Amino acid sequence: MDPSTPTPTRGRGIYLLPNLFTTGGLFAGFFAIIAASQGRFTAACVAIFVAAILDGIDGRVARLTNTQSEFGVQYDSLADLISFGMAPALVMYHWALLSMKFDGNTLGKIGWLAAFLYAACAALRLARFNSQVATVDKRWFIGLASPAAAGLMASFVWTCHELGFAGEDLRYAALAVTVVAALLMVSRLRYNSFKGGSGPKSDRVPFIALPIAVGILIALWVDPPKTLLAAATIYALSGPVLWFWRRHEGGAGAKGPA
Repeated sequence: MDPSTPTPTRGRGIYLLPNLFTTGGLFAGFFAIIAASQGRFTAACVAIFVAAILDGIDGRVARLTNTQSEFGVQYDSLADLISFGMAPALVMYHWALLSMKFDGNTLGKIGWLAAFLYAACAALRLARFNSQVATVDKRWFIGLASPAAAGLMASFVWTCHELGFAGEDLRYAALAVTVVAALLMVSRLRYNSFKGGSGPKSDRVPFIALPIAVGILIALWVDPPKTLLAAATIYALSGPVLWFWRRHEGGAGAKGPA
């Protein structure tokens, strides 16, 4: 090749690849909203989990193809706000919180305000994550991650719907789940990110995660909604449990031997 010939540069079209996965997640979140408004709650909940899977793929595809960009980061956050903020809030609202209006005008307002609280906390959680991503320890999430909170909301609706419970009968339980999930997202509690740390090996996970993942996959095949609800609940509770454990251990260590 003639040295004077300019070296061809890779076209920017490759940046389309990770953004296609992000767009797929956005579509799944939008579909969940439409399905919930039509009373198709199982389809809506499945769509939220599809969005979560695609959300986990797009970042890895970007790193594998070396196509990370600031545009992709911002687009991913906006898509997450729809898929893990608006969609779970509206699914829960259409399934149960809407029926709180039957208990009076004030409680009816509390129903849709709780759904708004969840969406607002998801937005705050995403904004805080973006502003701190370069400074926090990658082994931990500060506050419950929005996909995990969305999984808790969706799996609760999906499980109860599959068991034949009407949202109207569980409206107060749904209210509690919505508010707790919202507050956990904006809390300062630490959650394990299942990453080893920063650097090129940051995506590696402990060996124990492999048999756990196999067990979860088997359980998912047997009973998806209950398995997802159990996993989401355990993970959501892990933050407060670890906080209490560290507080207790810190207090005991401070006292020292008698």
